[in-house]
Amino acid sequence: MKKIVLLLIPFIYTGAASQSIHPLEPSKGHYKRLQSFSSHPTTENADLDKIKYPASEYRSGTLIYTMVSPHYLTPDEVELLKNSIKFPANSSEQTREELDFLLEWQYKRTAAQEHRSREVLAPIGYWPHIDILKDHQRYAENQRHLFYIGRAVLGEDCNPAKYPNTLQLLKGITKDMRIMEFTVKYHLLRARPYHLEPNLNPLARISSPSFASGHTLWAYIHAFIWSELVPEKRNEFLAKAYEVGESREIMGIHYPSDEEAARVLAHKILTEMWDNPKFMRDYNSAKKEWKK
Repeated sequence: MKKIVLLLIPFIYTGAASQSIHPLEPSKGHYKRLQSFSSHPTTENADLDKIKYPASEYRSGTLIYTMVSPHYLTPDEVELLKNSIKFPANSSEQTREELDFLLEWQYKRTAAQEHRSREVLAPIGYWPHIDILKDHQRYAENQRHLFYIGRAVLGEDCNPAKYPNTLQLLKGITKDMRIMEFTVKYHLLRARPYHLEPNLNPLARISSPSFASGHTLWAYIHAFIWSELVPEKRNEFLAKAYEVGESREIMGIHYPSDEEAARVLAHKILTEMWDNPKFMRDYNSAKKEWKK
């Protein structure tokens, strides 16, 4: 009688979980330069560290996002991410350099830059609560905003109707991004640049704390996921996100450290999602829509 030998071969999963996210690029340009200054408090300007975003300027609607259940993230991950970043002290050398940088923008920005920043880029943004009712007057526009980064690089054919699985992925990612945006903002309560520097004349006043930049957060988290779906266009997606972030500095409403923190946080959020089976199912469904 022949002896049957069972070979126990370890199972290697080669599906979604084996994929890895592209690493975050290092800081560059003025973001890297400004980080070379000390972010620690100084005694000579200690009174500035008492200044927080004024409660009288809160918009209560944004506070609701701190109470919403996340889509891909877990509550523990939200808590971890909330505490993973911090801003330079108001009295620090870095903040003073950043305020001077914004003053330079105020003096050199052109009418065309002001128009694009305020009228073209500022209104862009997906809000999950609008999606609840399909007859909402902004329903279609809201979904179209989800595809801004993709459409800006790939053209008008990049739209919700043509790529429904990508739409669902972007909805889930952006819901969690909004939760993280306002959880961080109301946790840290950073004053806006114009609260510290009276010579700043911002192109708008914003009804939520400064850190981190919400526009930059959605722009980069979208740029990062688009560059996983269409990796050969990564540099172009990131360039569009950079423009969105820079527009907030042109407007005088965000410190450069708000933008850089948003870029880093966006990558951290997506990295946390990467281990979530629900996220990976949705990601792989979207990825199939972009396979040539």
